[in-house]
Amino acid sequence: MPQKVVIESPGSPELKQTLAFLKERLSVPAGVAVSMSTSSPGATIQLLLNKAPDNTLGTEGYRLSITPNNIVIKSNQPAGLFYGVQTLLQLFPKEIENKSVVKNVKWEAPCVEITDYPRFGWRGLMFDVSRHFFTKEDVKEYIDEMVRYKYNLLHLHLTDDEGWRIEIKSLPNLTKVGAWNVKKIGNFGSFAPPLPDEPRDYGGFYTQKDIQELVQYAKDRFVNIMPEIDVPGHSLAAIASYPELSCTPGAENYRVRSGEKIMDWTSPKLKALVDNTLCPANEKVYDFLDKVLTEVAKLFPFEYIHMGGDECAKNFWEQSKEVKALMQKEGLKDMEEVQSYFEKRLEKIVESKGKKFMGWDEILEGGLAPSAVVMGWRGMKGGIEAAKMKHEVVMSPTTYAYIDYMQGDPAIEPQVYATLRLSKAYQFEPLPEGVEARYIKGGQANLWTEQVYNIRHAQYMTWPRGFAIAESLWSPKNKKNWKDFFSRVEKHFERFDIMELKFAPSVYEPIIEVSRTSDKKLKVDLSTEVEGLDIYYTFDNTFPDRFYPKYSRPLVVPPEALMLKLVTYKGKEQKGRLISIPAWELNNRADKKK
Repeated sequence: MPQKVVIESPGSPELKQTLAFLKERLSVPAGVAVSMSTSSPGATIQLLLNKAPDNTLGTEGYRLSITPNNIVIKSNQPAGLFYGVQTLLQLFPKEIENKSVVKNVKWEAPCVEITDYPRFGWRGLMFDVSRHFFTKEDVKEYIDEMVRYKYNLLHLHLTDDEGWRIEIKSLPNLTKVGAWNVKKIGNFGSFAPPLPDEPRDYGGFYTQKDIQELVQYAKDRFVNIMPEIDVPGHSLAAIASYPELSCTPGAENYRVRSGEKIMDWTSPKLKALVDNTLCPANEKVYDFLDKVLTEVAKLFPFEYIHMGGDECAKNFWEQSKEVKALMQKEGLKDMEEVQSYFEKRLEKIVESKGKKFMGWDEILEGGLAPSAVVMGWRGMKGGIEAAKMKHEVVMSPTTYAYIDYMQGDPAIEPQVYATLRLSKAYQFEPLPEGVEARYIKGGQANLWTEQVYNIRHAQYMTWPRGFAIAESLWSPKNKKNWKDFFSRVEKHFERFDIMELKFAPSVYEPIIEVSRTSDKKLKVDLSTEVEGLDIYYTFDNTFPDRFYPKYSRPLVVPPEALMLKLVTYKGKEQKGRLISIPAWELNNRADKKK
C-alpha cells in the first residue's frame, strides 16, 4: 500500500459512514495518509456507482477488482459499496483490525475479481434488550459487529416480563415502573421471588431521542431496526405498570419479573403461575396498544412492527368471566380463537399506523389475516406451515438459529435448556424443500438474553455462530462447505483477538457422550466438530496437557474416580479450554440417557 492513498467516491451523503470507516482502517493501523476526492481517475481506491444498473447485483451487490495498480468497487446502490468495503478490508492482513499503528506489515491484498450479491434480502439478528438492559452504546457496538458480515436487519426485542425498554410518552409508567426490577445473578428462571424491600433499580430504557439516534446510526450502516412489542403474553412489565390491562384480580400486586419462576413448562399445555397476559376482552387493552403503536410507528421508519404473539399461556383466560363473555359474543370456540381475535384486532391497529404486522408463528393458530408476516421459530415446521398458507415468512428456527443456546458442553457454558453447536448452525437452510421461494423473505439468528448479562457475553454468544447464519443468508447454497467455512472462521478468530472482541472457542472442545456398559460402568465417548484435534484426559484430578493420555477409544471411568478433565490440542498448540466434569455429573448424564 502506498504511503498516500486517494479514495474516489460519489458525493453521496449515504456514503459518509462507509468512507469514514474505510479511512480509519487504512490510516490508523497502516499509518498512511488518506485523502478523499469526488473525481480522481488515478485514485488508489475507487468507489463507483453504476450509471446503468447492473441487473446481476441488485441493490446490495458489488463488483470488486484489485489489480497491482488500483482497487475498484462498483455497485448500483451505496449499500453495495458499503459491503464491498467490508470484503476489501477482510482481504488485507489481520493487523488492519488494530486500533494503533502497526509496523513491519506488508499492507497487501491479493489481486482478485469478485462479483458478490446476497441470496436473501432479510438478513437479521435479534437482540433481546428486555431480559437484561443493554445501553445505547452497547447496541451501537452490536451494529458495528453485525455489518462486517453483511447483516442488514436488527430486530430489537424491546418488551417482556423482565422490562419495558422504550419510552412511551403517553404512558409514563411503562418506564417509570416497567423498566426496573431487582437484580439477580445465577440460574435465570429459578431465582427466589424478590423481597418487598429489595431495591428495584436494575434495568433501564431508551428515550425516544435514544431510539432516533440508534435508528440513524443503523441507517448510516445500511441496517434497518425492527421493534418488537411482545403481546399478549410476555407482558408482565406492562401489567405491573398498568394493572387494569390484566383479566386477573390482584394484578395490582404484580411486579416486573427478576427471573423467578412464573411458568410451568412441564404442563402439557403452557401454564402460567402468574398471569403475564394482556386481557383480550378488555377495550382498555386496545386503547393502550393504539397509544403504544402510535409512538412506536413514528420512531421506526422500517415497514414492519413485530408484535410477538408467542408462548401465550391461556389458563388465566379460561377462568375469566370477561373472556367467556367475549367468546359467547364473538362465537369463539376455544382459546386459540380468542388469541386469533386479539391478533386480528392488533393487526388492524398496526396497519392503521401505516405499518405491516409481523409475529412469531403462534399467531397462525386460530386463523390469521393473509397480510400478516410470520417469523418461524418452532423448528422449521412453523415457517413451512406459514409459507404453505401463503404468508411471507422469515425463518429463525430453534434448530439452527437460536444463539442463546449453549455452544458446547454444559460443564463450561452458562446453562440453558439446549445446545446449538457451530456445525449445526452452519446447516441452516432458509428455503426448505417444497416451499415456494417467493414466500421466504430470508432469515435471522435470535439472541435471547436471560443468561446474557453484558455486551461481552452477547459477543461470545453471537460469534462464531453469527458467521454461520450470515453465510447461509448471503451466499449461494451450492457454495457452502463446512471445511472451507471453518478455515475462514479461524482467520476471523485471529482478527477478533486483535480487536479484543469476545468469541466462543467451543468448537475446539470435545463433544461428550456418556452411557453405561453392559456391566453398569460409566462409558465416555469423545469426538470433535473439527478435524485435526487431539483430546487429552485425566481421571486423577490433575491438569492434562499434550503429554497426558490421548483419547483413542471410549473411556471407562474408574469406579473411584472423582473427576474427568479434558483438553484439546492441535499439534503443540492448546485449542480448547480445560473442561472438568465431576463423576457425579457423569452419572447424572448416563442416567438421563435411559
